Order: sequence, then C-alpha cells, then structure tokens
Amino acid sequence: MSLIEVENLTKVYGAGETAVTALSEVTLRVEVGEFVAIMGPSGCGKSTLLHLMGGLDRPSSGEVVIDGEKLSRLSDEALTRLRRRKIGFVFQFFNLIPVLTATENAALPVTLDGVKPAQAKAQARVWLEKVGLGKRLDSRPDQLSGGQQQRVAVARALVADPKLILADEPTGNLDTRASEEVVGLLRQAADDWQRAVVMVTHDPRIAAYADRILFLRDGVLVEEMHLDQGQTGSADRVMDTMRQLA
Repeated sequence: MSLIEVENLTKVYGAGETAVTALSEVTLRVEVGEFVAIMGPSGCGKSTLLHLMGGLDRPSSGEVVIDGEKLSRLSDEALTRLRRRKIGFVFQFFNLIPVLTATENAALPVTLDGVKPAQAKAQARVWLEKVGLGKRLDSRPDQLSGGQQQRVAVARALVADPKLILADEPTGNLDTRASEEVVGLLRQAADDWQRAVVMVTHDPRIAAYADRILFLRDGVLVEEMHLDQGQTGSADRVMDTMRQLA
C-alpha cells in the first residue's frame, strides 16, 4: 500500500450555473521516501489538490487515504490529530509566530499535541540542528533571513516525525540561493529521513529536485514526468513540458 492514495478526487466550488470545478477526478499514489512535485498554470488546481491531500479541505467526491486511513471517515477532531502526527506542512510565507523563538516555533506541533514543553523544545532543537540552525535556536523570526525562517518552518514540519510533508510553493518567497537550500532539505527529507514529500511549485529548477512531476491543467492530471537525479538538463525538460501545457 502506498503511503498516500488519491482516488478520483474532485472539488467543486459553488452550485448550479456558478459552479466552478477546481479539481476533476484526480488519481495518484505517493510512496515512502518519494519526492513528488506538482506543477501547472496558475489556477489549475495545484494548491486545491495539496489542501485536500492534507485534510485542510473536504472534497466534493473521491477519497484521500493516508497511511491506511480514509480522511472522509474521520471526524474533524480525528482529522486534526492526523494532521498533527502524520503530516508536516510548509507554506510560502513561513507562518511563524513573531514573538516566539525558532525553538518555540519549531516545537509548536508537538506542544499543541500535548507533549511536555521541555520535551517539545528538545525535539525542536534536534531538527533545527539538522536544518543548519543550531546557532539560531533563540532567534525570533525578525532576526532571521527569509531562508532561515523557511528552514525553521521545515524543522517545524518534521518535529512530530510525520510520514508525509506537504509543501505549497515553499521557495516562492526566497532568492535563488535560499530556494536551493530549502528544496535541498526537502530532498534530504525524502532520501535520508524517508518522508514522502509532495511539493507545489511554479519553478522548473525547483521541480527538477523531485523524483516525479505531476502536471495539472484545468483541474485535470494531464502529464507525468519521471526524473533521474543524476541526469543533467532536467529543468529544461520541465520547462519544455510547461510550455506545451500553457
């Protein structure tokens, strides 16, 4: 069984003549240790798909199964527990709490899940060390660069040892160097830490770090590309496919 299974996933907003289909009968699988990127034109349903996979929204029809659990059968409370324990989220704008330190921000998921503060902070420090922020444990977000803030967000996503990482344009607010550092950490999360990683991005260079790219257009999965990480020219292949789908 795949870690995450998506079956005929559909999301419609509104009803009648004003109904808008954001996603239409999307089916996919993601394995443990696999890094998958999702690409497509603006408004094609990329973020909608990611939000449905993460249980942040409910589909109109279809099913999402994470680690054997069907999200449609979970109550809101059970879904919240699953998100805290099995899914780590990374967003474009970091979503850090300004008055908290890097350690306190990274510890939030396990703190909210009832872990004692001392243990939660210890877990956070371990992950902050792993993402290269061992010397900035007590820094607040306004004392960190954008790339450093996003690394705090990656540590926060990993602190509960989730099996799945969902990243929505995680490099969209970063310069080239910081972008490569952050996507390198997501690559490491798949390779070294055996997380399944699903990332939405518009950047072919960033998508080229993935094992596989899924292309959406008008809410439909229209193309799939497998990448060899040792192969040169992957970003050019991704760019060519995007041009064809535009």
